[in-house]
Amino acid sequence: MDDQRQRAATWFHELRDRIVAAFEALEDRAGGDAAPGRFEVTPTTRANDGGGGIMSVMRGGRVFEKVGVNWSEVHGTLQPAAQKAMAARGVPGIEADPRFWASGISLVAHMQNPHAPAVHMNTRMFWTPGAWWFGGGADLNPCIEYPEDTEHFHRTMQSACDPHDEGYYDRFKAWADEYFFIPHRGRARGVGGIFFDDLNNGDWERDFAFTRDVGSAFLPAFLPLAEARSRQTFSEEDRDTQLIHRGLYAEYNLVYDRGTKFGLETGHNPDAVLMSLPPLAKWV
Repeated sequence: MDDQRQRAATWFHELRDRIVAAFEALEDRAGGDAAPGRFEVTPTTRANDGGGGIMSVMRGGRVFEKVGVNWSEVHGTLQPAAQKAMAARGVPGIEADPRFWASGISLVAHMQNPHAPAVHMNTRMFWTPGAWWFGGGADLNPCIEYPEDTEHFHRTMQSACDPHDEGYYDRFKAWADEYFFIPHRGRARGVGGIFFDDLNNGDWERDFAFTRDVGSAFLPAFLPLAEARSRQTFSEEDRDTQLIHRGLYAEYNLVYDRGTKFGLETGHNPDAVLMSLPPLAKWV
């Protein structure tokens, strides 16, 4: 399992590098008077136990108002709150041996142009002495929805799922619809995508291959939408709509998101954990 963990961590790092390069290239292509945005890269460490990662954040770009692409590889002993949560999820042996290892990539992009959709993506592997699993997915969060964009995003996600299992897309789309729902608002935070967790079919290579394909599908699913919509003109009313919609994203991530809770409970850098929050938002 040591070799498998290293392969997973290396893949997530390579995906991080690929996305960062693609986003900076998009900034270059956008043109305009403002300088193209560039990522500020900061190593991160954990307050407890070992490991860390890379926090990459771009602010005030031509296309991206704020985007973070984080990679991490962490290990140690679960704190009581996280240990209890894992036990409640049915992780075998976690109460007797709370050691863990985890690696993954997490991305959230908030756009300058209200017509360009915000987006979230992550893929990860988690290990304990009694179990391992993969998780992740991607979901689109337009402030102003275009049905053709939603269709393109979902079609691309389905193309990553179908070669592995023709039932995956329907199953993981439904999971995303449920997971990214905001109960106190009675609505979804976006137009969905796919979400999966606790994926262990007993065949590590099979599950790793699927996780890689989900990660590789992200750029073709999102980049054409970001590039096309960022060229559109927008009004102050459009901007107001964007800021109000961002409030949904902030509420969800602070109240419900499992990854946010886990990162804070395990002592990871809080700036990296809260990277997903929008730079500006508005509530009515």
